[in-house]
Amino acid sequence: MNEQVNEIKQWVIKGDHDLGTAKITYLHIPDYLDTITFHCQQAVEKYLKAYLIFQSSTFRFSHDLVYLLDLITQNDSDFEEYYDMVSELQGYAVEIRYPNEIIYLSVEKVEKAMSIAKIVRELVVLKMNIKIDYNDIIDQ
Repeated sequence: MNEQVNEIKQWVIKGDHDLGTAKITYLHIPDYLDTITFHCQQAVEKYLKAYLIFQSSTFRFSHDLVYLLDLITQNDSDFEEYYDMVSELQGYAVEIRYPNEIIYLSVEKVEKAMSIAKIVRELVVLKMNIKIDYNDIIDQ
């Protein structure tokens, strides 16, 4: 297996671990809305970084999903329609992890965050034409 493909798969698998953690937490500890949305943001971040590696793009390590999407769209305009989606997850990266930050979360927002993460994963994997299985907990 080529080294770049192996690295890409590792990023996607790590993203899947975040998305799976979000889903398991949602199913078993649904009151942890902040933890669930944090892991959704982390999953999308990793999926976008996997795609940047696929594009052979240089990027700085950042939690900023819009920055990552800006880099991707320089070479792939198909991602331009995803700005609104990833922007919804932007605040879940750091701010939500600390007390005194007021971010209102609802079940609807949490379910949307999980949906966005899954949509981004599907797009990235499809565009890279790389088959990477994930635990079916994500689909429950």
